[in-house]
Amino acid sequence: MSETDDEIMIQAPNKMFPLVRFFSYPTTLVLRRLPVTPNHITFLSLIFGLYGCWMFRLDGYDNTLPAAALFLGCYVLDNCDGEIARLKGLATAFGKRFDTFVDWVVHAAFFLSLGWGVAERSGNDIWLWCGAAAAIGGTINYIIDCIRDSRERAAGMEKIEDGPDETGADQAVFTSRVIRTDFCFIVLILTLLDIHWLLLPVSAIGAQVYWGLQFVKGFRRHHV
Repeated sequence: MSETDDEIMIQAPNKMFPLVRFFSYPTTLVLRRLPVTPNHITFLSLIFGLYGCWMFRLDGYDNTLPAAALFLGCYVLDNCDGEIARLKGLATAFGKRFDTFVDWVVHAAFFLSLGWGVAERSGNDIWLWCGAAAAIGGTINYIIDCIRDSRERAAGMEKIEDGPDETGADQAVFTSRVIRTDFCFIVLILTLLDIHWLLLPVSAIGAQVYWGLQFVKGFRRHHV
């Protein structure tokens, strides 16, 4: 396969969002030449993500800025694993589930670590509870996704990619997913401004809204 064919298969970014594609595309062009599998890349994204999460628990730019960079790297690799799977013809059901599992673990660890760190520095446990609420909301959403995917596989259906339609719930879910895709840049900007603690109360509420919308959307899909 030629380099031109590779570039066509992984589709170079042709629009502004998601921003992470501008980083994953050139990274994939390098990774395709290496003897790595998509699962290797997913596992590496897990390491990047968890190490970054741990560093977010600590104070000071010398910890939080590298943490934000590692979190960005986690997102880039999370995009690369799927692109490599398509390029090398290595897409598997296990790989898809592993990728989803890693996404859940990293984000749950991020909010718990951030909440833990802010609570320690402020002496107020409300921040830890906010982090826990965000992590629990993400966990509920992960469970909903797993149940939905299991039902679709049992019914012999291909995975349905959610997109916006005429309903407000669908529009909200689609917009939330676009934001989630580039969440690493929100983290990076807020970290540069040293106000990344703002993510805790916003995400504590937003995570509950998101899984609720996902539940409503999934319920309507299976009961029409």
